[in-house]
Amino acid sequence: MNTTHRILFSDAKKMKAVSSESVDLMVTSPPYPMIQMWDSLFSGQSPAVKAALKKGDGSEAFERMHQVLDPVWTEVYRVLKTGGFACINIGDAVRTLNENFVLYPNHVRILQKLLSLGFTALPDILWRKQTNAPNKFMGSGMLPAGAYVTLEHEYILIVRKGPKRAFDSEAEKKNRRQSAVFWEERNTFFSDIWFDIKGAGQRMNNREARQRSAAYPFEVAYRLVNMYSVKGDTILDPFAGTGTTLLAAMAAGRNSLGYEIDASLGETIREQMKETVSFSNQYIHNRLLKHVAFVVRRIKEKGTLKYKNKWYGFPVMTAQEQELILNELVDMERIDKDAFRVTYSDAPQEAFCKNWQEEIEHSTDPDLLSEKILHSIKESASEQMKLF
Repeated sequence: MNTTHRILFSDAKKMKAVSSESVDLMVTSPPYPMIQMWDSLFSGQSPAVKAALKKGDGSEAFERMHQVLDPVWTEVYRVLKTGGFACINIGDAVRTLNENFVLYPNHVRILQKLLSLGFTALPDILWRKQTNAPNKFMGSGMLPAGAYVTLEHEYILIVRKGPKRAFDSEAEKKNRRQSAVFWEERNTFFSDIWFDIKGAGQRMNNREARQRSAAYPFEVAYRLVNMYSVKGDTILDPFAGTGTTLLAAMAAGRNSLGYEIDASLGETIREQMKETVSFSNQYIHNRLLKHVAFVVRRIKEKGTLKYKNKWYGFPVMTAQEQELILNELVDMERIDKDAFRVTYSDAPQEAFCKNWQEEIEHSTDPDLLSEKILHSIKESASEQMKLF
């Protein structure tokens, strides 16, 4: 299996390189209107934004900033296939202008635009990014009627273009089965509140680049890619930033295309790509390890599981997980300045192909079993792959 990935340093308001009805999933985190760090970006594209901010008119600035984003959502609707999903990570903003403290509901304004284009709204996700900062509370503290609720969550809007996607051919059905997620992952991924991903979870070391982009943690993009697409699909990010969505697509065996207006982020993206194979394979191995620990605990607590995965041989909770396989990355090559090809193995990771019935029966401690497998993986991983 091979996938291709391309970054275009251009404005996503006109995605001329993308054909209509050619994208399976869009995942992005755009610049957030009314967050001060992005004032210059919006002002540079709209003099009306700059004028509104100068006179302290928050409502006008809010609307004008969203008018900068609106053409991108129109293009996303055009390029998505019927049945394709769009997932948008967006936070609301709080800001004081002319001594007036206001909440600016970015998620509401974006959803209104998406619905006007013809998208169908689906249940969204609240991403809880709690902080323990001592100064996080705003207002008069203990005194009634003068304090403000702390804003510690963001939204992941989820919409679909047209009716549900159909998987008609046997090849499509087989690929869908092999693209499944584990039962225990499903329970976390498809919860409407995500508590387990921290906002600081960035792979990027370049702090300046991170601040100039709308970067979000790899895990957010990776989950969404696995939830709403299958292997071989094409994933689009119109606000690619530092390339997190493209990296998630690589790790998940999907193709990807990113648009980024800030060409200065190019070097950061290219540097991150160098780590893609090793990072992705370690991430995949950790997913497998977590599943092993889960099934050992489950069996110890509730007895033998009914189903077995055909590739690895380990127990799974449902029949839908029997053909699931996490393809390891073999190589990534640069085929153009900003285009890459990733090659994958079609075989399961050997370290996980064991006599699981015997392993589990003789395991009294799930954590020790996981440690044992981890040691086995370290021993068998080639120097070339540099997994750990």
